[in-house]
Amino acid sequence: MAIHRPWWQRLVQRIAYSRPGVWFFSRTLHHIDKPLLRLSGGRVCVASLLAGIPVISLTTTGAKSGQPRTLPVLALSDGERYVVIASSWGRKRHPACYYNLRAHPTTTVSTAKTSAEYTAREADGEERDMYWRRANEIYAGFATYERTAGERHIGVFVLEPKNS
Repeated sequence: MAIHRPWWQRLVQRIAYSRPGVWFFSRTLHHIDKPLLRLSGGRVCVASLLAGIPVISLTTTGAKSGQPRTLPVLALSDGERYVVIASSWGRKRHPACYYNLRAHPTTTVSTAKTSAEYTAREADGEERDMYWRRANEIYAGFATYERTAGERHIGVFVLEPKNS
């Protein structure tokens, strides 16, 4: 099921996963989105506005430092769950959140409406394939990231409410 977006959001998405777009956005977007999400109470970020991509604020515990790390990430919703793709813009190495979630699976998800604790687990097999297909429907850049990541298997994390 394809998601229909205005032409300009489709254009922004294509730019975002092009080589120059990855270079630019991977270095700037989180610096813009963190304060924008904080100031807007989680309602506004560049990726949602310009590209129509659903974003949450994810707070993990650093795998090495033990310190809280908060960053905006694309997240699919699946009932009470969220699904996060650890793509790192298609780089050859996993993003820090991949290691953080594996070392410390308790995380906090903040949206415009709520903030709650979740437990993360890495999806595999058919479940991973299903979420990967859904993620590609929302953002076609994931297919490009999978190619550019080389041998790295991009992690797909399912975040389940801690109290369920």
